[in-house]
Amino acid sequence: MNNGTDQLKRMAVFAEVVAAGSLTAAAQQLGMTPSAVSQHLRQLEKSLGLALLHRSTRKLALTEAGARYHVGCAAMVAAARAAEQALTRLRDEPEGELRLAAPIGFASLLAVALQPMRSYPKLTLRLLLDDAVIDLIEARVDIALRVGSLANSSLVARKLGSMERKLCAAPRYLAERGWPAQPQDLLQHAWLGSGSAHTTFDTLELHGPQGARQTVQLEGRVQATQVSALHALCMAGWGICMAVRQEDFQALADGRLVPVLPDWRMDDLPVYAVTQRRGEQPAKVRHALEVLGSYFAAPA
Repeated sequence: MNNGTDQLKRMAVFAEVVAAGSLTAAAQQLGMTPSAVSQHLRQLEKSLGLALLHRSTRKLALTEAGARYHVGCAAMVAAARAAEQALTRLRDEPEGELRLAAPIGFASLLAVALQPMRSYPKLTLRLLLDDAVIDLIEARVDIALRVGSLANSSLVARKLGSMERKLCAAPRYLAERGWPAQPQDLLQHAWLGSGSAHTTFDTLELHGPQGARQTVQLEGRVQATQVSALHALCMAGWGICMAVRQEDFQALADGRLVPVLPDWRMDDLPVYAVTQRRGEQPAKVRHALEVLGSYFAAPA
């Protein structure tokens, strides 16, 4: 491997000598001594068994073999420089495809949060929206947005901010079933829960007046893995659910949904940006993390 690496270096030195026109000028460009450049050339010619240059005290001239060999050496150097320039652009300016995974309910949020990324014409965006946890490596995800507690893993998590949670219901449901006055009253109501494949229960920890705290475990009348489905069911009067999305809070603002137990609150849900690795990231990932961080840090 070292012999191959050394040979590539000698080829690059040879191409620089031809481009510069002299050993001295090439040595200055390469940050080497003229004797070191001359040694690389001798070793290259020895390995090839052919003379590449006619040397005189005044100038250098390519042999026939050198002229043919120089074409490939120059192309190799040009390709290496082009590759380096491409990586520099990738490091310094967002370009290429940014693959971002997030829960389905984040669709409208991302449309606003990622607005600053529109100014990069070489950047494309692929949103992988799924309320199930997506494997970052298998799906080649650059950034995954995840909400709530995180499982221990080798992935890198950066907290962006938090999301408010409120209990809500449609006015028609509360008119039919009555208004809960205390957290324990929720046990007598239809709960619309997120649950999982392994449980039909949701546990709510509520903070009330004068520092009161209550924990309620609710079994869902309806369980759905997508919060958009829970929103639709709640709007249709099926029961009480947890508002977390912009659409939920807009419905609360215009009266299509009303708050339940307004004197009691739940802890905000932390929102994390999860990536595969630490250290230097491509510009597309760095910029996306910056704009997402700014969005979640901004006052509501």
